[in-house]
Amino acid sequence: MEFSHKAIEKKWQKFWKENNAFATKNKSDKKAYILDMFPYPSGAGLHVGHTKGYTATDIYSRFKRLNGYDVLHPMGYDAFGLPAEQYALKTGNDPRDFTIKNIENFRVQLEKMGYSYDPNKEIITSDPNYYKTTQWIFIQLYKKGLAEIRNVNVNWCPELGTALANEEVINVDGKMVSEVGGFEVFKKPMRQWVLKITEYADRLLKGLDDIDMPKSIKDLQKNWIGKSEGTLIEFDVKNTNKKLNVFTTRIDTIYGVSYLVVAPENKIVEEITIDSKKKEVEQYVSKTLSKSDIERQDESKPKSGVSIGQYAINPITKEEVPIWISDYVLNDYATGIVMAVPAHDSRDWEFAKKFKLPIKFVLKAEDESKAFIGKSEYVNSKLIEGMNFEKAKETLVKLLSKENKGSIKVNYKLRDWLFSRQRFYGEPFPVAFDDEQNIVLLEKSLPVELPKTDYIKPSGTGESPLANIKEWLNIDLDNKKLVRETNTMPQSAGSSWYHLAYILAKGPNEFINIDSPEAKKLFKKWLPVDLYLGGQEHAVGHLLYIRFWHQVLFDLGIVSTPEPFNKLINQGMVLDNSGTKMSKSKGNVVNPDDIIESHGADALRLFIAFMGPIEASLQWSESGLDSARKWIDRVYRMVDTFEISKTNDGSLDVAYNKMVKSFGQMISDYKFNTAISQLMVFVNEIYSQQKQVYIEHIKNFLIMLSIITPHICEELWQKIGQKNSVCDQVWPTFDDKKLVDNVVTIAVQINGKLRATFETARGTKSNVILDMAKKIDSIQTQLENKKIIKEIAVQDKIVNFVIK
Repeated sequence: MEFSHKAIEKKWQKFWKENNAFATKNKSDKKAYILDMFPYPSGAGLHVGHTKGYTATDIYSRFKRLNGYDVLHPMGYDAFGLPAEQYALKTGNDPRDFTIKNIENFRVQLEKMGYSYDPNKEIITSDPNYYKTTQWIFIQLYKKGLAEIRNVNVNWCPELGTALANEEVINVDGKMVSEVGGFEVFKKPMRQWVLKITEYADRLLKGLDDIDMPKSIKDLQKNWIGKSEGTLIEFDVKNTNKKLNVFTTRIDTIYGVSYLVVAPENKIVEEITIDSKKKEVEQYVSKTLSKSDIERQDESKPKSGVSIGQYAINPITKEEVPIWISDYVLNDYATGIVMAVPAHDSRDWEFAKKFKLPIKFVLKAEDESKAFIGKSEYVNSKLIEGMNFEKAKETLVKLLSKENKGSIKVNYKLRDWLFSRQRFYGEPFPVAFDDEQNIVLLEKSLPVELPKTDYIKPSGTGESPLANIKEWLNIDLDNKKLVRETNTMPQSAGSSWYHLAYILAKGPNEFINIDSPEAKKLFKKWLPVDLYLGGQEHAVGHLLYIRFWHQVLFDLGIVSTPEPFNKLINQGMVLDNSGTKMSKSKGNVVNPDDIIESHGADALRLFIAFMGPIEASLQWSESGLDSARKWIDRVYRMVDTFEISKTNDGSLDVAYNKMVKSFGQMISDYKFNTAISQLMVFVNEIYSQQKQVYIEHIKNFLIMLSIITPHICEELWQKIGQKNSVCDQVWPTFDDKKLVDNVVTIAVQINGKLRATFETARGTKSNVILDMAKKIDSIQTQLENKKIIKEIAVQDKIVNFVIK
């Protein structure tokens, strides 16, 4: 018997909406905050890749509600962004209108999937009520000394008219281009706001110990933070008063330094390059600025560089070593200057070989035809020969320290967060400047809103389009004429505190003040997030930023926990049927709307949850989707056609209790695919044994299945005469005593050959099952007139007669 999934799903979605079924409650001491990484509302809408993560969190949220937890399960939209701005520039439309239209489409798609989000908690980062708090947090960062203006090199895209984050830049044919549009990008020094995330580097590192997240993600964050302890060494530049500071973790190889390498964009380069080399150096620097950091660190590419014609003095050996520039040294790591020891570093080896620079082994190596990486006996190192690494390091640091030429230093790869964008469509900074360029905080004017404008166009000056809107740009405050900051915050600003916004939301985009007593009380209840689920592409940037802002707010006494979440899961991708990543550009994206139309949301939810572990990337399968729908049809037929009995004959007790126990445990462990198989086994038992089912078994089966396929379970719940919603029931319990069948089958053998079987109660004593075996007619016949040499009876298993 078939059913109309369209009618049923619309019916129950309307019911949930009208009854505010998934509103966040405040009734229990048990809480579960279950959070999705929220989407950017592009015009393309949802695809089935989104549904993998959203279905998983919805299953877990429904499970927790049925287990008596207060559940916070919200959804919002990361609504600022470059794509919306580019659309507005091309079409003349306001990006806000474009974004709201996309959000409406997303919202409808999410409702069609039957997700149990609380609509009262919806947030949109581009809403002024939302970014009012973003601006307030920025002011706190500034007051705490964690926000400042610097002149820094940025990824500048003239066509887009804005600086781009590293993750917004890709490499095409050896050139940096923007991910959006594929336009040329190059390095350019600009006045930018910077957040000092590096001051929290050590805490960000240590805090990882308190979060349950995949080891691979922790390792990515640890490597990105890149803590290392080394030595800061000062090299004098020959015949000048200039100094070159070098950070190294291998001071013990200082006797093998044969040249220094400076990052081409380092300011010191211009100051110490000899006149005859300046033109060549300038050309090389210009070429370097067109390369991405990723390309510069690509060790497979041939090394390049230019000598600046100057020398530095090794503070230990007093030898003169040439100074070069090369793009394999990055200016924003450590000091941007490297002491090159080609005998013991593969990059330096390759560079030295290409430019015929000296190579001196200072660690004993059996093979001197390549760089020796590691530790061994010191050679050609007069002061430290015969010492181990720690002693050698201590000796050299002590000597350098005595001469004011070196000291121990902890360094991090992590760089401060470039926080400016030259865009219209972003959070305005709550900042203005007076005639002397002093910073004035606009604390009493929050939110500082984006102005209304008919047309967004580039400024042409390197500033954001806001520079064109003079009536917004120039303001009077306390009888002072001020000019607003024209840069806007990056898209990552809003996503760095959105986990808190959901807690503060008292209606869509209506928020309690973040520093109020009421807010702190709510934070105490709901923090930390119990489950945070999203894609691995956010493993570094977003997770570090959200943790950084949370830790600052913890220091300010706003939030109650030092870390924002307890557990993180990265869901795998949904690949197309050939195993390729789905993307709009490849034309292989599956639209969930089409599946909902043909198979129903429940079938899609079941298939997505059953196709494999959350963390695994798995292939889309039309046949798998068909099978999911067929199984739902089978459940519907079972409830529709089998007799529902108020009397339990006990025949399904073992299967039922096993299902309840296993299913609940597997959902708790996020093993949704294996959990579903437990429900399937139970349905098979019903079909194989009888056409009558105990009503309590069916009721509890539907309660459990409802977290996977909620629409059909609501319909069947009503069909068996139950009132209220299946979503409002209590999670079933199991009886330990009924987990094992009390009836066993005893095998009866004669001289080791099976001759009969019979059933008896588990635990029946050996002498009793022996008597029972002798009373079996076929066994009596075979034992007649035979001499029984031995009788063997094993409780719950076997009886064996040895005869002659």
